[in-house]
Amino acid sequence: MRTVVRLLTAVERTEQQERTLARVRTECRRTDARFREQGITLTVSISRALDELIDGTPSTDPCPAYSYAFYQTVAAHFSDPADLGTWRRPAWFHAMDDELARHGVPSDLLPGAFLFSGPPLRLPHPGDAVPSIGTLPAPRAAALADAYARVLDRLDPEFRGPARRFADALRFEAREWEGARQLGTNPDTLLFWLH
Repeated sequence: MRTVVRLLTAVERTEQQERTLARVRTECRRTDARFREQGITLTVSISRALDELIDGTPSTDPCPAYSYAFYQTVAAHFSDPADLGTWRRPAWFHAMDDELARHGVPSDLLPGAFLFSGPPLRLPHPGDAVPSIGTLPAPRAAALADAYARVLDRLDPEFRGPARRFADALRFEAREWEGARQLGTNPDTLLFWLH
């Protein structure tokens, strides 16, 4: 994530950063085109939102385009997306928070703490629309997986399946993080994208 933030805030970019930014711009244009085909109109295009983020001049008006531009910037750096499931209402996670907390899961490991924490830099609010961005420090993945696994058999059945999915996914991420560190790299952040 540090690399993503550096890309968006660099005064002078390296050649590698310029190549990455070219890929991000292409994906932003593709998303703009897909939205037009679907009849979705944003007050600011995703391509323009990216340029405004790079220039440090994003609008203060609510608009989801900035979140989509940020996501495309992240996607250019992260290589292993995983689908954790489909939920009709993000508010459902607050009930899951309550259930996990009731069984002793620490507050910083509850879904509401990381799913809706926002990106690591300030973006205009997406408004009433999704997407929502959340982050979790990669070194916390093992603690989350362990905490959820310890309480799985005591959870209400409504929450057991999603908690197991999170535990399994974060266990995988913990192994990936440890493997990357042994190879000399330091992936720092897990990104959650709700759309």
